[in-house]
Amino acid sequence: MGTGNIGFEEKLWEAADKLRGSMDSGEYKHIVLGLIFLKYISDKFENKHAELVRKGKKLEENRNEYETENIFWVPVNARWKYIEECARYSAIGQIIDNAMISIEKENISLKGVLEKRYARPEIDKRRLGELIDLVSSIKLTGNKEKDILGRIYEYFLGEFASDEGKGGGEFYTPTSVVKTLVSMIEPYKGKIYDPCCGSGGMFIQSENFVENHKGKLTDLSIHGQELNSTTWKLCKMNLAIRGLEGNLGKQHDDTFHNDLHHSLRANYILANPPFNIKDWGGEHLINDERWQYGIPAGNANYAWLQHIVHHLCPNNGVAGVVLANGALSTEVSNGGEIRKNLLKDNLVDSIVSMPDKLFYSTGISVSLWILRRKKDTDKNEVLFIDARNLGTMVDRAHRELTDRDIEKISKTYINWKADNGKYKNSKGFCKVGNIKEIEKHNFILTPSRYVGIKKVKSDGEPFEKKMERLTKELSQMFVETHELEEEIKQRLGEIGYDI
Repeated sequence: MGTGNIGFEEKLWEAADKLRGSMDSGEYKHIVLGLIFLKYISDKFENKHAELVRKGKKLEENRNEYETENIFWVPVNARWKYIEECARYSAIGQIIDNAMISIEKENISLKGVLEKRYARPEIDKRRLGELIDLVSSIKLTGNKEKDILGRIYEYFLGEFASDEGKGGGEFYTPTSVVKTLVSMIEPYKGKIYDPCCGSGGMFIQSENFVENHKGKLTDLSIHGQELNSTTWKLCKMNLAIRGLEGNLGKQHDDTFHNDLHHSLRANYILANPPFNIKDWGGEHLINDERWQYGIPAGNANYAWLQHIVHHLCPNNGVAGVVLANGALSTEVSNGGEIRKNLLKDNLVDSIVSMPDKLFYSTGISVSLWILRRKKDTDKNEVLFIDARNLGTMVDRAHRELTDRDIEKISKTYINWKADNGKYKNSKGFCKVGNIKEIEKHNFILTPSRYVGIKKVKSDGEPFEKKMERLTKELSQMFVETHELEEEIKQRLGEIGYDI
């Protein structure tokens, strides 16, 4: 995983995975992450309580001391010390459920968020007790507790996504993809929005970006929406782990059919919509105000793009969107006309072709769309980047971008936008195309059409001589192959097997 290991995430994962038994990954995910969350908020509460005691204050009943530091109120029966003491009880499942219920009663923002099904008969209570012991081994101290537990949480989310395969894509966008988008659009200050926020990875990387650039987290206002109820809960917990506040609506809901942030105009939008979904109910939204550039037909790719444009701040709002490559070249009847209109209105800033095998949910290649509400003085140009040759295989099925790869992509875009003299077209990697050139290509946005093929350094051997040599070598290989076939037939015949 590309989460920047801190030494024990992998060991924790291996240990937790051994305790899973027959439970499938999708179910077990909520059991493990729920316990990690419970320990985190309990530790935060206990640390603050101990601090107040040291100061001689008897303020346990005065919640202001906790709430001003975004610390959740944890009742006695939900504190980790009590849970740990009961780990070997046969009723441990019900004890945890009661703890979660008590926390939700005491903290309105967590209502309906926590997992409360630990008492189910199919959960092995012995293994559950051992899992509690494992989570207890996570030592959190000082100011780094948020980073440590947050990174464990992120690591576990990634491993569960990998384990679940296609289903994992519903809640998790690979970290290297999110980092690339965040590095390109640079969300420093303002409103940030994700209309299909999954487990909140876009928000987390935006937080990391602000912290790494010495900004203030309070300068970012988080807004999101998620259709899947369990994923919506994951996002709420993922934000809480890091002490972040976000408006994710009062419940999970359908972004197209019940836009919970109807009036929002965001400075930054980051999104990884589900790829190529067909059954999204577009026939019920024919007259929707969001379809400024055309009524989406077929799959929802261009519905997502227009929804995002609709929510962009008119003053230089910028969006980074992950879409399947089909959206780059779809025919007029299925988004091509919308794509043309977006381009003519000067909204498409950059297109990046990404390598394949980046996602757990699919092996297909995807592209990044950078959309921007530009000033009238901006030239109508698009920066094309072909990054298909970047990335490193981390196992036989998955690839990830290195920090160097991410920097190469983002710096290319940033230098071009800054017009600082550092940007140059690079054959086979990047090129700026103007609207007239794009129109000649029927408004197709596949980067390889524009960047061309990188020149291969000549080895000095004339083409005719090289072809003559290679043809002779190939002919000799055919002869040797034929001889080998005959020898195999002869050996098989000697032992009574004829071909």
